[in-house]
Amino acid sequence: MSTLKNIALLAGGFLIGTAGVKILGSKEARKVYAHTAAAVIRAKDCVMTKCDEISEGCGDILAEAHDINEKKAAECESCETIEDAGDNAEETVSE
Repeated sequence: MSTLKNIALLAGGFLIGTAGVKILGSKEARKVYAHTAAAVIRAKDCVMTKCDEISEGCGDILAEAHDINEKKAAECESCETIEDAGDNAEETVSE
């Protein structure tokens, strides 16, 4: 009995597999595949557009950060020059 059951299961699997291949290879299925691929391509284009926008925004932020650091560095240089002049004046007075 188990041999007959195994043969029946094998034949059923074969039929289901053959029907599955026919269904997956049909014109209707190809249309579904084409529409799915088109949707994926549109999604990719949308993601890449957003990625480019974000990248440009990051570039702008980085440029602003460099400008801020340059201004801070210029301010610090002027502060050090004033402090050095003040230190020299105190040394001159104390001598």
